Amino acid sequence: MHPPGCTFFCTRGSLLHGCCVNDRILTFARHQPPILRYNAFTLCTGESGMSHPALTRLRALRYFAVMPSLPPPLSDWLLLEDSMTQRFEQQGKQVTVTLVNEGYIGRDALTDEAALLPDEPRYWLREIILNADGEPWLAGRTVAPESTLCGPELALQQLGQTPLGRYLFTSSTLTRDFIEIGRDAALWGRRSRLRLSGKPLLLTELFLPASPLY
Repeated sequence: MHPPGCTFFCTRGSLLHGCCVNDRILTFARHQPPILRYNAFTLCTGESGMSHPALTRLRALRYFAVMPSLPPPLSDWLLLEDSMTQRFEQQGKQVTVTLVNEGYIGRDALTDEAALLPDEPRYWLREIILNADGEPWLAGRTVAPESTLCGPELALQQLGQTPLGRYLFTSSTLTRDFIEIGRDAALWGRRSRLRLSGKPLLLTELFLPASPLY
């Protein structure tokens, strides 16, 4: 939860955030440099970025050491190799993104993700909720080493309200190393290490109760 005086709001054409810090209002717009936005989140909340119940559940996922036997429709969704955004749209839904967190984090802010990524001082974090006709269907977390963000992959920092899949699956250099299946109580999720031009990023997805996986 955010402390009293911390608010997050929208204006036409831009997303603004505001906080009361030492009785002063701090506002900042999405067009500011990402590291400034992220640092402002930290100043407002006293923690790394904003919290969201679905993302708390995502971080609590526990992964199977051996791929479990999955009946359909679980296997159809959890082992999907193509764009999840496109799959949602095939259900006849309008897909939108709620951006929760984006910015740089240190290695100490990683979970067990650290074992799956190169050892670097900074990583780009993006956490979102993917909505179908306004209903939350999926929570997503992307972590990319700073070294991944060069050349065309700099676009990962500029996605804003654009679903990640719209960028990833238009790249001819996209490959996937693996899919891990995870679970937190009744909720299912998955984690993939993807590569763009050979450079890694980690994508974790949690399927929310309203999604057609259930």
